[in-house]
Amino acid sequence: MPRPSGFRRSQLAIAGLFCFLGFQYSTWAARIPALTDRLDLSAGEVGVLLLAAGVGAAVSFPLVAKLMAVLGSRRLAVGAALVLVAALAGLVAAPNYPTALVVLLVDGVAVGCLNVAMNAQGAALEAAYERNTMAKLHALFSGGILAAALIASGVTALTDAIVIHFGVAGVLLLVLILAARPALLHQDLPAPEKKSEGRRWARPSRITAFLGLAMVFATITEGAMTDWTALYLKDVVHAAPHLLPLGIAVTSAMMVTARLFADGWRARWGDKRVVLTGATLAGAGLGAALLTGGVVPALAGFACVGLGMAAVSPCLYVAAARAGSTTLTMVAAMGTTGLLAGPPAIGFIAESSDLVRGMAAVVLTAWLVVLCVTQVRASELGTTRETAAARG
Repeated sequence: MPRPSGFRRSQLAIAGLFCFLGFQYSTWAARIPALTDRLDLSAGEVGVLLLAAGVGAAVSFPLVAKLMAVLGSRRLAVGAALVLVAALAGLVAAPNYPTALVVLLVDGVAVGCLNVAMNAQGAALEAAYERNTMAKLHALFSGGILAAALIASGVTALTDAIVIHFGVAGVLLLVLILAARPALLHQDLPAPEKKSEGRRWARPSRITAFLGLAMVFATITEGAMTDWTALYLKDVVHAAPHLLPLGIAVTSAMMVTARLFADGWRARWGDKRVVLTGATLAGAGLGAALLTGGVVPALAGFACVGLGMAAVSPCLYVAAARAGSTTLTMVAAMGTTGLLAGPPAIGFIAESSDLVRGMAAVVLTAWLVVLCVTQVRASELGTTRETAAARG
């Protein structure tokens, strides 16, 4: 078995990938109000802009498996990270709405690649060292979102110039990926057995279908907190400008905190109970906030989503990894699509009615996670109490 010191070094490097993706995503998402004003966009046009990123993620579906086979998760992660840094520069330079659409289309492809690559790295780390760590890795994704939101709040308090904000963010991201690269794992999960090659495009298995659907709904719920909380605070509850990034911040702070403890929860109660309880809390908390109205209830509702959804994606990724590398790739790709394509749907709902109803759709997606996970056996959903006890 590899040495523990090797585990810690690789764990930190892979955590850097998760932090990178959360930071990059939150950096431009926190400035959606500014981009909306600069490009003079309606709520529907903002939805289409976000949809471009989702389309990019969907296009990455057939590419990821081939890129993983050719490059491996290590090189794919580094290459995708560099594209994501360039995407920030592209958003700054975009002179009009169509150009911004193209930039976010490319961004979505890169996000899809990095999401699969970093989760493949995390799954390989758990398999190599037989230690649960996926929740802690995902905590760094939330940590990246939180850090970017706080930096956005600080920079906007000093200047409205997006070029300065994105310039600072780009430098930090380059430093992060260069620091993480040397310790990333060279080995990936085993490739699918040859006998399955002829059935690559066969109908997904029951476990793959329910895990994939649960991941889509979970990431829609998470993505809505990043993409729409600022506009909700601005347009619905009329919060002060300096409070607008705090919707992302409180959600991410709760997620980071919960994910630091989530591996222990998995060992104590089992993954299925953790996921069902968390998704229920997210749906109930956000629903109550929408019914109550006001800045403080809104922030409390966003915090419930952060706490409740914290362990959902990590548990689903672990379950997908246990089902095989093909399932992991499919579920990760579906998660990326939900993260990027779900929030635009909220924009379309807001355009046709209002943002309160758009956020109400997020309550529904949290409950749909519950529905999907009830169809998955506890033994199929990652770590159970029995397997945790067996590992000691």
